[in-house]
Amino acid sequence: MRTVSLIQFGLGSVGRALVEMVLATRGQQARRGLTLEYVALVDRDGAVVADPGDLPLDEPLLRELCRLKQEGRRLAEHPQGYFQDDLAAIVDVAGRPDTVVVDVTAAEAEVVTPAFWRAQELGYAIVLANKKPLTADVETFRRLTAGPLGYEATVGAGLPVIRTLHLLLDTGDAVQAVRGALSGTLGFIMSEVERGTPFAAAVRQARDLGYTEPDPRDDLNGMDVARKALILARTMGHERTLDEVQVESLVPPTPPEADVEAVLDALTALDEKIARRFQQAEARGHTLRYVATVTAERLEVGLAEVPRESPLGQLRGPDNLILFETERYTPRPLVIQGPGAGPVVTASAVLADILAVG
Repeated sequence: MRTVSLIQFGLGSVGRALVEMVLATRGQQARRGLTLEYVALVDRDGAVVADPGDLPLDEPLLRELCRLKQEGRRLAEHPQGYFQDDLAAIVDVAGRPDTVVVDVTAAEAEVVTPAFWRAQELGYAIVLANKKPLTADVETFRRLTAGPLGYEATVGAGLPVIRTLHLLLDTGDAVQAVRGALSGTLGFIMSEVERGTPFAAAVRQARDLGYTEPDPRDDLNGMDVARKALILARTMGHERTLDEVQVESLVPPTPPEADVEAVLDALTALDEKIARRFQQAEARGHTLRYVATVTAERLEVGLAEVPRESPLGQLRGPDNLILFETERYTPRPLVIQGPGAGPVVTASAVLADILAVG
């Protein structure tokens, strides 16, 4: 039985779901001839690390740490925790043979990449749910993808988007375009507006259902979708940068310090404009969806008219939908659809990557 050691950055909702999933799949791991064991858990400024040569973190401790984070506390507050500000040092101290470094944070690239470079020097694999390292400069993307790397969860959460794209490319298919609705939040909002709900009211409804980020601007400005589109483009071999993505924001200018209610109130200014765009599309037998388009020539995200009877036009609610238009899949594209967000489905994609690269 081979042991794969895990160093995990992040113990938020996805991180906790991943810990639970690792503990719950011991039988499946054994059937693959391996066992996954945590040697370090890290949050923003703290860590709990198994001493080199000691046993890994055991199940009671892991569950205790998850409860602590669920309560909004910090790992450094635990008796076995300590303050840390150097992720590379954690990798250095905690790593063992067959280690996978897992990033389920939303940390900026400059915070986490030094730890990844150290992991690569030591021969460890890396698994990412964090999009930011992959959408930093092109050289960072090149370095990350030069070693064992899993990043399925960065696009479409638990949907097999990256895996499918790699399969198409690795088997010699020519991928002409990838198009998709890559935000469950924006998908839900567009569905509601199509049904006649004013835009601002649809955003409030999405927030009440827990679909939006705490600040809805983080969904409505399109940057999360832009990062996903860039990851797809780079995976296809197009060395583009984030500032090359054409992004249509669905939020009017508001001061950065504006509170959520002020932001939501400001959205009413867009009600009439967006309703009119839906009406114009409907007159042509189309509807509107917030779509990412990735080709060799185009890299854009924003509201797009799509035929009502097309897969994107029939999409409803918070699902994601991705279409691969390729030499083999023509004239009908390969379509993947399903939940594109949520801690459990995201954690499942991370775990699948760990099993693949570990």
